[in-house]
Amino acid sequence: MIKPDATKKGHTGAILAQINAAGFRIVSMKMLHLSAEKAGEFYDIHRARPFFGELVEFMSSGPITAAILEKENAVEDFRKLIGATNPAQAEAGTIRKLYAASIGENAIHGSDSNENAAIEGDFFFSKLEQF
Repeated sequence: MIKPDATKKGHTGAILAQINAAGFRIVSMKMLHLSAEKAGEFYDIHRARPFFGELVEFMSSGPITAAILEKENAVEDFRKLIGATNPAQAEAGTIRKLYAASIGENAIHGSDSNENAAIEGDFFFSKLEQF
């Protein structure tokens, strides 16, 4: 998911180009604006954490681009492509090093497991929208 900060700064096209160049196939994609309720539902796993309210506010602050990507070792390779959550610690050339401003506004979300990737894909896309 390309987050509101990267969308607002006009980085969506460059990020998608970097994803394509890394060999990922876009299986599904759409731009949408999450309500606070839907952002809270998506990040429910973090509900008890002190940053939950700020996260929901940020994720509902503007449009995002949700996508399902396909590639051998997709989760592992995508985590490498996006870089560390803290852009100051991200490797050169990663999406977060190039486009993130902070830990909170870190440009992009990537699933941390195949199981979560399936859950998150189903959150944003019906089976009719997954190709």
